[in-house]
Amino acid sequence: QVQLAESGGGLVQPGGSLRLSCAASGSIFSITYMGWYRQAPGKQRELVARISRGGSTNYADSVKGRFTISRDNAKNTLYLQMNSLKPEDTAVYYCNYKAGSDYWGQGTQVTVSS
Repeated sequence: QVQLAESGGGLVQPGGSLRLSCAASGSIFSITYMGWYRQAPGKQRELVARISRGGSTNYADSVKGRFTISRDNAKNTLYLQMNSLKPEDTAVYYCNYKAGSDYWGQGTQVTVSS
């Protein structure tokens, strides 16, 4: 079992920045991928960024060059640095760990609005 706890969401103006954090506990030694997904009202949940156990990263085209996924293995924490935020980035952001099964955090709201 893996437990995930996100933090760092909030309200930010267009062009601003936020950093999301996801603290993990439990059977994290079996993790293969860690990632961030988001779901906007009326839309399906979509992959934003992910990082493999080996450190390779993938990003959605819509966030390339603006968002950066990283991890701190010592703290068992996953991060998503979001820069140059746009109103279309508004969504609930979820942390996801894959370890045989999918584990999800509770989600954190990010609202980009002036």
